[in-house]
Amino acid sequence: MAERLLIRALKGGQNTKIITLNGKKLTKMPSTLEKLPGLRTLNLQNNQIPKVCPELSTLTQLTALNLGNNLLEEVPEEMKYLTSLKKLHLFGNRIDRFASGACDGLQNLILLNLNNNRLTWLPEEISRLRSLKYMSINHNQLASLPAELCLLENLSELQLNYNKLVCIPEEIKLLKKLHKLLLVRNNIETFPPGLCDLTKLRILDVAGNNIQVFPPKEIASRFVMNQLTEENSFVTQAIELYPQIRSIISRGKKCTICGKFFLTVWLECVQFAPPSKNCKISRNLQLIPLQVFVCSYRCFTQRGDNLFGIVEA
Repeated sequence: MAERLLIRALKGGQNTKIITLNGKKLTKMPSTLEKLPGLRTLNLQNNQIPKVCPELSTLTQLTALNLGNNLLEEVPEEMKYLTSLKKLHLFGNRIDRFASGACDGLQNLILLNLNNNRLTWLPEEISRLRSLKYMSINHNQLASLPAELCLLENLSELQLNYNKLVCIPEEIKLLKKLHKLLLVRNNIETFPPGLCDLTKLRILDVAGNNIQVFPPKEIASRFVMNQLTEENSFVTQAIELYPQIRSIISRGKKCTICGKFFLTVWLECVQFAPPSKNCKISRNLQLIPLQVFVCSYRCFTQRGDNLFGIVEA
């Protein structure tokens, strides 16, 4: 069947734009791909391919490549020649490294899916993926993130669930367009202060970490803002003595969901949720001063939280 599909594609020559060979038990990529320079989409998911063929580098018009659920052990160097590539799916392989130069030519890449691999680190060269908007590296073994990751100024969605992260770099504040950040099931204990600078952030999930205190800046600001709505509160009386604080609080906004006031703009409305019944909770996790359980929280706006269909493999 795979051979017939290839023969048919080769007959199309320059006019062949899509090849789909999913689940064909392929043990190597077909070298005849070099005869299809006009190819735009190549699907080789669910096969047994251990490495890409050199001829892949000739597909300079390729915009989507799916090599999910194969036997790759690295993000191959040949990727740097795919200068038109926008979507790259490498989930479900055995990838534990990036080949030298693999990121060099991927200037137009928008989506990178590396879920369910064996990565323990990301190269500094990840910063060369300047157009990247959606990155998913769930179910790997990342212990840290390079500061260079935070130079991806167009990044909108970052998924890092089920890794071994203990902290988030302070440079996270540079991701000004970040809309969704998922950090479920890591070993994170504290937030970097720069997280409060992410004014576009609308979805943040940190379930199953070791976080004990919600960001104090957010707690304090919400407390003060909402105290001011009450008559004769001690905050209302005290604020008269400090005009500089009155000026700061005047910048507060009203949440479009719950109707309460908040000072910062990175969280409009927070919902604190208890863990699921099957969730194992660390004994070190404690209640924060507001007496809400900080196992998992998400922030939502009226625009919703459906951003992009990253394949969750």
